[in-house]
Amino acid sequence: MLSYREALIYLDSLINYESRGNFPYHKKFLDLERTRYILKLVGNPHQHLKIVHIAGTKGKGSTAAMVSSILKEDGFKVGLFTSPHLVDPRERIKIGNQLIEKKELAFFVSEIRSKLEISSLPSPPTFFEIYTVVALLYFFYKKVDFAVLEVGLGGRLDATNVVNSLVTVITQISLDHTRELGKNIVSIAREKAGIIKEKSKVVISPQPREVLKVIEEVCKEKKATMYQVGKEISFERTKVSPRGQMIQVRIAGENHRHLFLPLLGEHQAINAATAIGAIDLLREYGIFIGREVVAAGLRKVKWPARIQVLSTSPFLIVDCAHNQASAEALAKCLKEAFPKKGIIFIIGILKNKDVEGIGRSLCGERNRIILTGINSARALEPVSIKRRISKFGWGGIIIKQKVPDAIYYARSIATSEDLICVTGSVYLAGEVLKFHQAREEIYA
Repeated sequence: MLSYREALIYLDSLINYESRGNFPYHKKFLDLERTRYILKLVGNPHQHLKIVHIAGTKGKGSTAAMVSSILKEDGFKVGLFTSPHLVDPRERIKIGNQLIEKKELAFFVSEIRSKLEISSLPSPPTFFEIYTVVALLYFFYKKVDFAVLEVGLGGRLDATNVVNSLVTVITQISLDHTRELGKNIVSIAREKAGIIKEKSKVVISPQPREVLKVIEEVCKEKKATMYQVGKEISFERTKVSPRGQMIQVRIAGENHRHLFLPLLGEHQAINAATAIGAIDLLREYGIFIGREVVAAGLRKVKWPARIQVLSTSPFLIVDCAHNQASAEALAKCLKEAFPKKGIIFIIGILKNKDVEGIGRSLCGERNRIILTGINSARALEPVSIKRRISKFGWGGIIIKQKVPDAIYYARSIATSEDLICVTGSVYLAGEVLKFHQAREEIYA
């Protein structure tokens, strides 16, 4: 059997499209038959799981975390598969709030690799395909009551799309991964809607009109039943503070009042309404979850690096916004939750992202900007980012190549009336969390 370190080395040796700035998004390279073949080698564990399957551009991870937390609160054993990870690769596979143990990850990777060594797989598996199979196999062995799966990229060709789900969820769709999924939002919507199965139950977040049309067409074709936030499901935000927000959600004549959500932003309220919609659809399978359980599950949800306050005086906030829509939501949220604070943004962006869109969203309102590097082959050099976003800034833009240097500099210029927000990339958010954890260990 492989050791944990050997398992990680094996996984890192596989084709990893997450770490590539540009790759061929085509059935020739992302072949669901390959994932099905591997799953068959290990006994088709996915066929024995009750699954909630979640795609989207924004909020799919947050929504997955909320669905998982609510189900867990009702006493169910819940597997959660998300990507990418922030600090520890084991974050991708959890049961409840517990990461898969190192020895367990090593065991299941070993099992899969040994099967592959004596099989006739026509082309090598990818990093994400093996991780997906590990998650499904692990959840089966652990006898989870539910598995909540977040799509990695797109939907139609994603390795998770081998499953049949009880409930399908599509969160808000916007422009991202345009090289792979399509240059316009309609093309992207078609890829995301590819997870909708025959006669399935589908809940969707609010969408642009052209996206909604695509999803409606797919649901009609598949004879799937669709429920929308903004139509069958409504929500209202009643209070906002730096700690979180109070919301209420109405669905199927039932009013979920006084819900506290420890995640900031209107987009998270939308995600919460979508998650509650998914939970409500489980009634179709005889699974009834009460309002008190829903409230407790939302109150306890944990989803790091989503407008997460790491420290105060000054406030240090980390967020994963990496496209224009997410950056706009972040800027709006900070203005709402911290109306009297000046903002110092520390920004790092990957090469294949909408640099101008992110810059336009974050550089206004007299915000101060510090650009930093990211420890990734896909990272865009700060000097290149500066050249592309300077036109949006009101003053000088500072470059600090290393993340710790950027944070120290931001703290040196911040007053008690300021907050510091690090954003622009999931990979940058992971570096900030590592840095923050290391500091806490030193001063503990």
